[in-house]
Amino acid sequence: MSFFHGLNLYDVAFAPFQEFAFMRRALIGILALALSSAPLGVLLTLRRMSLFGDALSHAVLPGVAVGFMLFGLSLPALSIGGFLAGVIVVAIAALISRHTDLKEDASLASVYLVALALGVMLISVNGSKLDLLHILFGNVLGVDRDGLVLVAGVTTVSLLVGALLYRGLVLESFDASFLAACGSKGGQGGRGAMYQQLFLMLVVLNLVASFQTLGTLMAVGLMMLPAVSARLWHDTLPAQLLNSAAQAAAAGYIGLLVSYYTSTPSGPTIIVCAGALYLLSLLIAPRGWLPQLLRRPHRLG
Repeated sequence: MSFFHGLNLYDVAFAPFQEFAFMRRALIGILALALSSAPLGVLLTLRRMSLFGDALSHAVLPGVAVGFMLFGLSLPALSIGGFLAGVIVVAIAALISRHTDLKEDASLASVYLVALALGVMLISVNGSKLDLLHILFGNVLGVDRDGLVLVAGVTTVSLLVGALLYRGLVLESFDASFLAACGSKGGQGGRGAMYQQLFLMLVVLNLVASFQTLGTLMAVGLMMLPAVSARLWHDTLPAQLLNSAAQAAAAGYIGLLVSYYTSTPSGPTIIVCAGALYLLSLLIAPRGWLPQLLRRPHRLG
């Protein structure tokens, strides 16, 4: 291609980050999100809550819209509003499932759809189409110092809480009833619920940190695609956690380069790259299509 003419491989891979500060900030932000978001996605898949993250990423929109109405494109206001909206939606869905015959996934689906529509209405009435596109699809190349501080803070909190509560979070993911039984014997019957609420709070925090860079519609992609892909490569949970973070980081790096050279939107390009890594895993990973095909016994004649 013409934009590669006269460039060597080193220049293609590193020159944009050396030359432009906004590319460096975008890369740092994406790498930080990869460390925290993708491992949470692995735990979501273990809990069979893969679509839960997608619902929550949309559920934060009304809070973001209210923050935008009151303070404009102020990162602290948008972040606080999004976090509060995510927590409220989770609480409402839990109340509905507790007091009706609906399961939590059904109640969350109904609540998040209303929240998404309400958020789009509020932003459309009080802002321009550009504001709506910025919030829905993000602007990773526009991440400033405050945005990096937010992302770094959320990543730090997620890693610390995950390390301190690792055994409880894993046990609650694999067998919540066993953890509840152990807690009740020790006089702490609500321990399982505590782990679940803390985990969901971490998910909401990471989605809020992601919305400025990837937007409310794209944020869940960096959380779930590497997580699902990592499960095709490894049987053990620690390996899946590391693999998911590595794939998310690779997708972020490659996506930024592709968007730079092709002038495509950075957020969607990063998610497309994560999807490409997922398709590659579907083909060649140990649990993928080709290895499964080779292991099948061939019929004679």
